This record gives sequence, structure tokens and C-alpha cells, in this order.
Amino acid sequence: MATDTYDAIVVGSGISGGWAAKELTEKGLNVLLLERGKNVEHIKDYVNARKAPWEYKHRGGRTRAMEETYPVLKRDYPLNEKNLDWWASDQDSPYTEIKRFDWYRGYQVGGRSLLWGRHSYRLSDLDFEANARDGIAVDWPIRYADVAPWYDYVERHAGISGSLENMPQLPDGQFQPAMPLNCGEELVAGRVASHFDGRRRLIPGRVANATRPLPGRSPCQYRNACWLGCPYGGYFSTQSSTLPAAMATGRLTLMPFSIVTELGYDRDKKRVSSVRVMDAATEKTTEFSAPVVFLCASALNSAWLLMRSATDVWPDGLGSSSGELGHNLMDHHFRVGARGMLREESLDDKYYFGAKPVGFYIPRYRNMRGDKRDYLRGFGYQGSANRQDWQRAVRELGIGANFKDKLAQPGEWSIGATAFGEMLPSHDNKIGIDATRTDKWGQPVLKVDCKTGDNEALMRIDMANDMAEMLDAAGVAEVSTYDDEYFPGMGIHEMGTARMGRDRRTSVLNRWNQVWDAPNVFVTDGACMTSAACQNPSLTYMALTARAADYAVQELKRGNL
Repeated sequence: MATDTYDAIVVGSGISGGWAAKELTEKGLNVLLLERGKNVEHIKDYVNARKAPWEYKHRGGRTRAMEETYPVLKRDYPLNEKNLDWWASDQDSPYTEIKRFDWYRGYQVGGRSLLWGRHSYRLSDLDFEANARDGIAVDWPIRYADVAPWYDYVERHAGISGSLENMPQLPDGQFQPAMPLNCGEELVAGRVASHFDGRRRLIPGRVANATRPLPGRSPCQYRNACWLGCPYGGYFSTQSSTLPAAMATGRLTLMPFSIVTELGYDRDKKRVSSVRVMDAATEKTTEFSAPVVFLCASALNSAWLLMRSATDVWPDGLGSSSGELGHNLMDHHFRVGARGMLREESLDDKYYFGAKPVGFYIPRYRNMRGDKRDYLRGFGYQGSANRQDWQRAVRELGIGANFKDKLAQPGEWSIGATAFGEMLPSHDNKIGIDATRTDKWGQPVLKVDCKTGDNEALMRIDMANDMAEMLDAAGVAEVSTYDDEYFPGMGIHEMGTARMGRDRRTSVLNRWNQVWDAPNVFVTDGACMTSAACQNPSLTYMALTARAADYAVQELKRGNL
């Protein structure tokens, strides 16, 4: 039964929000979890999870009508009929692009934890020290030692599969057994390691797909249909993992269709005193109060909410006293790499087991251990080796029994990888409120002004050529590079709009993810990131959220919030 007062309120139910709800309820707090979209129940609402391609009206593809309705989503893979219901509507929730920014959102319980790519890598001190070392932006207020125990903690619960590699730039974790490289990937891995004296290494991807049972969850079934929802709980999501844990405490109230429009600020106490919520169906507003508030609505939406709050005290919103709220927007730039054909007689009679949901990872090796490039930071690769299937026939001319027999056999081996590069934080990459436009619910929308710079452009040259060099060294044939057009947002790794820092004059959050201007507000989603590193960031959000929740409960008990 919902009340007006709680011990803590969590805004957003994705990866960070699910973790905040779990940690706060398990530590004894009565928590209200607010989600602007609909509820999605585990298993019951994964309506397409077991469908075959021919069971979709458009074979899982897209239509012109869909493209007209989703002008942003159509720019890349998210627009398809298989899981369109889990991507936010471009028409209901528009935004203004000062420069092109592809914002792909998931507005439902679970958010993008139902849709993410699941690659889960730790940051190292190479990353936490990078800004200070390079004189870029501001220094992280924490180091690896501060987060390492929390990485341990969240990995055990989430179920991260991976291999122990003893690489300082990519710390090992509390892993379940890795999903092994297939025979094609393994062959290339050995040759790459040998040719580059171990400086470049191709390892199994580290993913939040369990390979051993967890409470309430079965291991991955090797279906590679994760983006449709997993009825087995094989991958980590809010629905499969953190939400059941929070619900089991009996201290969680989940409210879908609840759009948080503003945080009420108490000038005298210098605390947020309430959260104002619009019912997405009736548009009626209700106010809830709690001594602790966690913002986990995603990097852009959490910043939007801060900008909309306490404007009578700070015209640019709660947390804007430093002048950094909404600034330093980052993503990971990618869509660049190389591919080729793996023609090895030893592989002709070999295949692989199931539809493995992850391939290989090549950790960063640039601008470290004496290597110095004409750009800062670095990149890692994600890729796979596969045998071509029947779809290769679409490009061929053939007829008759021999043609059909050939298609019944596995095709040639191919291998390739795309690089994910670090994007530097820049004050000029920013978001703000566009007061001239409103969404379906009459709320002003965000305007986004973000672009990549010279550092990213220089890095992309190596991102393509280095992969080609590795494939050539491994004996791969017909190697070709590519650099498909990239715009910020396409990586779906938005970060940095309310960065952590050591000084309230230059940052929005302190080392515990507290808003300097209102210490009972914690921001633990991508907004808090001080730099982007090149690793997928979600595991870091999990660790920082668990760490902040532990601190928040301690501070609440001490009477400091």
C-alpha cells in the first residue's frame, strides 16, 4: 500500500535504480521505486522470447510506418518489431538536437537492463587517474581501491562470467566460468598473443550472462535472444535479479507510470524534502517525501530532473552551483574496426556450440606501458568469429539440388571486431532545457549539444588499422577496415552530466555520489561519471550504487541526512 512518506525514494528502475532498491530495502529501509513507464513482469511479459522468425508479421524487421513514427530510433538497430515496445516513443518523448545525438531510451520497469549488451568490465586506476594525469576536466574523487570491494560484491550477485587474465588495465573479478572462445577465435587469439608478445590479447568477453545457477536464475541457455527478455533469468536485469531481491524484503513499493517532475527543496535544511510525481495516465500530481533520494533515471534524465528543481535558489537547477550540471556529456565512439575471412583447413570440419551471446574482447593497450600516440586514452575491441549461414545465399545466384545441398552446410569462417573508444569530457558537450517544446505530458524537453573532437578523430585511425594489423598477423584473408558513421549517443553509454569531483566549485557530486547542494540526494547512474574510460560502464554504475547506498544508510542512522 502506497503512503506519502518513505525512508528512501529511488527514481528510475534500470540497472542503477534496481540496485539502489535492493540495497536500501535489504538494509532495512522502506523504499518507493518510481518508474515513468509501464510495468514489465519477469517471464510473463517477455511475449516474444520464444518466437521463431516466421511468427513475426514482418519477420522481425521494420516497416515504413515504423520509420515514420520513430525518426530517431530508425537510425540504427533498435528499430525492429521484435522489441519495439521496450524502446521509448520518439513522438511521446521528443528532444531537441542542437547537434545530432542519437538518444535510445527504455521507459519501462527494468529500463535498459532488459536491452543492454551485458559486457561488464571494471575500470582500473589507469582510468580513475587519467584526468589528473592528462590535465583534462577534473580528477576523480575516488580510486580503484575505493570501488574494488563493491565490484566484488555486485559481480557475485549479478553473475558475471569471465576469465582471470591478470591484466592491470582490466582488473579481474569474482567471475563465474567464462563462455569460452570458439575454435576460430581461439586460433586467432593464440596468433595475436604470439605476434605482439602478449601486449595485445584476445580474451573471452566478460558478460552478465550466468554460466552457473544463481538463486532464482538458471544459467544462460545459449539462445542469443537476450534483448527479448530471458525467461530463464540467464542474464542480469532488474527483473531477474535486483527487483526480486528487493521485493522479498517486504519493504519495497513499486510505482510504474510515475513521472517525477521536480524535487522539492527545503532552503533552511538544505535538503530535498519531497518528490513530485505525475501519473502518466491521469496526469494527476502527488507528492512523496523521504529523507533519502536516489536519482537513477539515466544520465540525461537525472540531470533534467536536477535542472527542473530548486530553480528559485539556483536558476539552472539543483546541483548547478558549480556551473557543471548538464555539462561534460560523454559516450563511447565506435562503429569502426576491421573484418576478414578465416580460411584454415583445420577449421573446415569444426563448428561451435549453441548461439553464444558473447564473443571476444581485446582490452586497451594504447597509451600505456610506454606506448605513446598522438591522442589521449585508448580503446578496446568487441568481436567474434562465426561461420556464415544460409543468408549468404541472398547474394548468390544458384539453382538446383547442388545449390540446396551447399546451403545445408556451414559457410566459411569470418571474423571481425569493432572498437569502443574513450570520449574525453568537455564542458562544451552539454544538455539543457528547451522551454519552447514539451512532451506528451506537457513537460519541457531536453536539448542536446554534443560532438566528438579531434582526439576521437585521431583515435579512430588506430581503431581501424590496429584491428586490420592483428587480423593480418593471424593469417586472416581478405582483411578490410571500415569506419561507419558515428554520432554521440549511438553507443547508448551516456555519461557525465553531473560528474563526481573533489571540489564543489567544479563538480556536481562528491566522492559518495551526493549532490553537493543537497547531500540527501545521491546520483548513481551514468550522470556521475567523471571520465568515460573505454570499457562498458554498467558494472561501474552497479558498484557505485551499492557503495553509495551503504554510505547513505550509515549517514541516515547518524542523523546526517
